[in-house]
Amino acid sequence: MKDLITILKNTRQHLMTGVSHMIPFVVAGGILLAASVMIYGEGAVPEEGTWLHDLFFIGVAGFQLMVPILAAYIGFSIADRSALAPSAIAAFIGANMYNTGFFGAIFAGLLGGIVVFYLKKIKVPAFARSVMPIFVIPIIGTFITAGAIVWGIGEPIGALTASLTDFLKGMQGSSIVVLATIMGMMIAFDMGGPVNKVAYAFVILCVGEGLYDVAGISSVAVAVPSIGMGLATFIGKKLYDANEQEAGRASILMGTMGITEGAIPFAAADPLRVIPSIMIGTAAGAVTAAILGVKSYAAWGGLIVLPVVEGRFSFVIALAVGSIVTALLVNFLKARRSSKVDEKEDDIDIDFEIN
Repeated sequence: MKDLITILKNTRQHLMTGVSHMIPFVVAGGILLAASVMIYGEGAVPEEGTWLHDLFFIGVAGFQLMVPILAAYIGFSIADRSALAPSAIAAFIGANMYNTGFFGAIFAGLLGGIVVFYLKKIKVPAFARSVMPIFVIPIIGTFITAGAIVWGIGEPIGALTASLTDFLKGMQGSSIVVLATIMGMMIAFDMGGPVNKVAYAFVILCVGEGLYDVAGISSVAVAVPSIGMGLATFIGKKLYDANEQEAGRASILMGTMGITEGAIPFAAADPLRVIPSIMIGTAAGAVTAAILGVKSYAAWGGLIVLPVVEGRFSFVIALAVGSIVTALLVNFLKARRSSKVDEKEDDIDIDFEIN
């Protein structure tokens, strides 16, 4: 029981491992799929027998693999290589039989990892130890984990996924603004950390269900913290030292590539001013994207996805709004701090002269 509690306490770490290994499949699949549709120019699956149709299904393959890959590496994080097959197979079955999606992948990954973890603790004769991790454990682990999906939890998880999808599809008008605000703040809060990854997993779920307006919100939001902080170093140079100004240039480049982590050095140095600023700025950019109806056909962000964005001018406007709000707000807060420090120094000088 102690081992199980430890595994569950580290759930965040296991999920992060799964998501980090899944991201290349999402990016490759999403960009190629979206590119095929955009080049085709009719907003539909390209005609069979064309190279664009082939490209489309290469992208589809990336999307189909991301759920089992997520589960596989959640399991891997818990119990190493022996958990890869049980977790991936169970998630694949859940996605295809019950449309369990990411909830099914998380369940399959955790269950597969836990099952294999305890199977590895079974004591066996020395002659059998070499075949356990590559033969016995994967077979038994797959039977138990996939069986739990097929004969147990698969249908309820599928129903939960369907309910969430219906809820998201019903979010229009003011509701999408609320969603954009929450997503923007989550994406900016820890800049690539667990909260950010939860929001990103939500975006991937939406893309899989064809909710491209949510991906449009995210495509702006992930770029704002890095670009906004980089812009701040150009607008208020006197507020940043030489190293921070150099980091600002790198941060802008990272933002254009859809990498939120460019803002981390600034947040680490001054979290009380930077984190609220990027959260508010990112929320502003996300809400602008929602209001202007930006859509993205890829679960990524930054200027790199501009070719597969619907409403490109609106995308640029939303990105500019978020980045400018971030830069102005953080510089305002930093300037206030600097003025207060100067006032204190003046007081100290006056006191010294009097004494």
